[in-house]
Amino acid sequence: MFKLALKNILYYKGRSVTTFLLTFISAFFFIVYVAFMDGSHSSMLKNALDVYTGSLQIYQKEYRDKGGYDYLIEENQKVFEILSDIEGIKAYSSRLETFGIASSKKHSAAMMLTGVDFSKEAKLSQLQKALQEGLYDSTGTCLYMGSELAKKLQLTIGDEVSFVGSAIDYSFVAELFKLCGTFKTGMYDFDRQSAFMNRPYFDTIFLSQNSSSYIVSMAEQMSDNDSIAHQISRDLPTDLRVYTWEELMKSMVELMKIDSLFGYISISLFFLVIFFVIMIYGFINVSTRIKEFGILKSIGLSDRDIDRLLFYEIFILTTGALMLATPLGSWLVYYFEIYPIVIPGMSEIYKEYGVVSDEVPTRFEPLTIIWNVLVVFFLNLLSILYPMFYVRSFTPVEAMRHV
Repeated sequence: MFKLALKNILYYKGRSVTTFLLTFISAFFFIVYVAFMDGSHSSMLKNALDVYTGSLQIYQKEYRDKGGYDYLIEENQKVFEILSDIEGIKAYSSRLETFGIASSKKHSAAMMLTGVDFSKEAKLSQLQKALQEGLYDSTGTCLYMGSELAKKLQLTIGDEVSFVGSAIDYSFVAELFKLCGTFKTGMYDFDRQSAFMNRPYFDTIFLSQNSSSYIVSMAEQMSDNDSIAHQISRDLPTDLRVYTWEELMKSMVELMKIDSLFGYISISLFFLVIFFVIMIYGFINVSTRIKEFGILKSIGLSDRDIDRLLFYEIFILTTGALMLATPLGSWLVYYFEIYPIVIPGMSEIYKEYGVVSDEVPTRFEPLTIIWNVLVVFFLNLLSILYPMFYVRSFTPVEAMRHV
C-alpha cells in the first residue's frame, strides 16, 4: 500500500502539490505566528518589569494590605545577606516610599517620594534610561522627578520644590528640594506622581536608616524566578513574604492570557479554513477516483486496504511538508529572537517614552514548535476521514460504474 500511495502521489501531481503547499503554509505560519505572539508578551512583560517593578519583591506581611510606617522591613542588611547567598539574582536593593504634598511657587500636587540607591537602581530598573533631561544620579537635596509631575508643577531643571510629609516616627517633615532631573517611562500615572532621591539624604530627613517599604530584586533568567522565590522564602524571617511578578502584576498576566486566547481563536479560524480546504480538495480527488477504487476492490483489496492507501497518501504529503516547514519556521523564529524586527518610522515615537522598546521579537521555544507541528499533523490526518467513509459507501460494482 505504501508503494502504491507513492505512485498515486506522483501521478496526481496537482492534488499532491496543492495539499503539500497548504500544509507547508499553515505549519510555517502557525510556528511563526505563535512565536511572535509569545515574543510580544515576553517583551511587554520584560519592559514592564524593567521599568520599576523587578521580578521579585519582599514585604513585611501586613504592608501590602495596610501600608504605612508600622509595617516596614526593619533590618535590610539581614535580607541582603540572604539574597547575596542565592545564585541567579542579578541585582537587589531596598526602597522606602513616603507620600506628601509637593509645591512649586504656583502649584501643588500629591507626590510619592522614594529613597533609592541610584547605582543599584541602574542595574534593577530602567529609571536611568528613562532620563529626559538633567541628572539621574543626583545627591543632596536633588530630586529625580517624573516628567508629568514636573509639568503639572510647572518646574524646570534647577527650580526649587517644597515637600510636606512625615518621617517614619510620624514627626512632621517640611523640606525644600531642587529639581535636578526628570524621567519619562511612558506609564502616565507613574510619571505623574513619582519622584526619587538618593537614599543617604532621604534617611537623614525621614529617619529611615536600615528600613524599607520593600526590597526589590531581579532574576538573571525569568525561568528561574519561581525557584529563586522559593529559596528566599525558605530563609526569610517569618514576618516577611516574597511576591513574584505574577502576584505583583496580576492585571498584566490576565491581559496576556486574554490576548493569547483571542490570538488562538484567530489562528483556529485560519486552521478551520485550511482543514476544510484540504478535506474538500481530498474529497474531490477521491470522488474522481471511485472507478479506480472499484477496480482495486474487485481484485481483492478490502475497505481497510483502501483506508490505508488514503492514509498513506495524506501521511506522506503531510510529513514531507512538515519536514520542510519545521526547520524553516524554527530558523526564522530563532533568527528574529536574536535580531528582533524594528518597525520603521516608529523608533522616534517610542523613544519619547524613555524605555518602551521599538523591537518586535519572537520567542524560540522548541516544545511550543513541536506542539504547533503536531496540531497541523493531526488536522491533516483528520481531513481524510470523510473521504474514507465516502469510498466505503460504494460496492465494487457500484464503484466501477460510477461516472
